Amino acid sequence: MRIAIASDHAGFLQKKPLYADKVARTVARGDADYGVLVCGTGLGMAMTADKVAGIRATPVQTVTFAQLAREHNNANVVCLSGRFVSLMDNCAILETFLTTDFAGGRHAGRVDKMMREDDPAFPGVE
Repeated sequence: MRIAIASDHAGFLQKKPLYADKVARTVARGDADYGVLVCGTGLGMAMTADKVAGIRATPVQTVTFAQLAREHNNANVVCLSGRFVSLMDNCAILETFLTTDFAGGRHAGRVDKMMREDDPAFPGVE
């Protein structure tokens, strides 16, 4: 398993979200299987990473959300909060994220639809 990891000094992302973009592009190219991003909340990193085609980044603050992000949404980038979640909890979140498989089945169609750029559910959105 190949993992691309980056972090910023909390708040630095507002100035320059380069780290999130680099990790997202590394995962999108297939040079890494998963991405791990850490910032103050995980929110800014997720917003930046999600702009890259093929990326399903999500901020995660609980082990349950990490499991569901993988099982139901096939997330490939996890965005952690270095300011509001303890190191111990983030380690548990990361372990769960990296060891949980995508459930497929009924979730696969939704993930495929989510990744379509020409989704008819959003007419006029470009």
